Amino acid sequence: MSSTSSATRAAFAAGSAAPTAARVTGPAAPVAPSSDPAGPGPTAAREGVLEWPGPFALQHGGSLPRARLAWRLVGAPGAPVVLVLGGISAHRHVAAEDGGWWPALVGAGRAVDTRRFRVLGIDWLGGSGDSTGPARGQVDFPSVDAYDQAELIARLVAATGIGRLHAIVGASYGGMVALACAERRPAAVARIVVVSAADRTHPMSTARRCVQREIVRYAIAQGDGTAGLKLARALAMTTYRTPDEFAARFDAPAVRRGAAFRFPVEDYLYARGDEYATRYVPEAFVCLSESIDLHRVDARGVRLPATLVAVRDDQLVPLATMQSLAEAMPGARLHVIDSIYGHDAFFKEADQLQPLFDAALEGPAG
Repeated sequence: MSSTSSATRAAFAAGSAAPTAARVTGPAAPVAPSSDPAGPGPTAAREGVLEWPGPFALQHGGSLPRARLAWRLVGAPGAPVVLVLGGISAHRHVAAEDGGWWPALVGAGRAVDTRRFRVLGIDWLGGSGDSTGPARGQVDFPSVDAYDQAELIARLVAATGIGRLHAIVGASYGGMVALACAERRPAAVARIVVVSAADRTHPMSTARRCVQREIVRYAIAQGDGTAGLKLARALAMTTYRTPDEFAARFDAPAVRRGAAFRFPVEDYLYARGDEYATRYVPEAFVCLSESIDLHRVDARGVRLPATLVAVRDDQLVPLATMQSLAEAMPGARLHVIDSIYGHDAFFKEADQLQPLFDAALEGPAG
């Protein structure tokens, strides 16, 4: 992060915390609000950190002495702002031209078009990025909820002068945060697009994540959290995808390696685990995995225009949970897609998602 900084006073919407000073640091002047883009044009980028001096009270008790939220804004200068959020591994680099994590759908000419919108990305509170999160070996970091993420996002929007987000597009954990923001901080956003996320987690999905977290906690206690994270991520991959995909890719005989057999699917799972463990803090994984399972919002309180996208083959967010969500939300419209990639469809199914995103992001603020 650049050492150059500028300070602004946060102007908060009604219902926010008591007035206090916040700093938005970054290499450029505060973002000017705009809802009337001049049309396709060159993209620009700036990033910074919202520094909240604290204490920052948390949904499930306790507080942080201070809170930092790292952010990055990329897109057409002066255009409406779309906040794009992904799973717990996502970060503030989102767009294709920014080396981001969602290149199939965010970037010039894509569903979230950086020639028409400014795309805002963040590092999660409690994660492995430059926002406040647990350090390696820190096992006492407090529990974080989607509501906590939503509160910091609302403060960021106020402090940077964005005014109101044109939309939040959220997939997986990002969809949970979008719902939390729409319920608790509706003045901060005009509409939401939610992919593979509901108002609460399914108990079977929680069961799978509980085992993953316990693997990591045990490994941390043994002094090797990275080894535990590798195994937890490998196990998680079996829930992100579908049995049909694994049958098509890995239905081949085992190969003997030394005294044991190695199955084709093992190479895939452990390679994904190894790669993940090189870039993620084990304690942050535990924090945000738990945050997924703590998630519960009042769907009846979400009254903004909402586009919901369910994946019929999703093992983690069953179709029935999203159907119940849609029925409880007055302004929701549910779309159902099919994908062999299951929960990971939001990475893979750009052709199916693009027209849904296009329609959802059209028009003036709701």
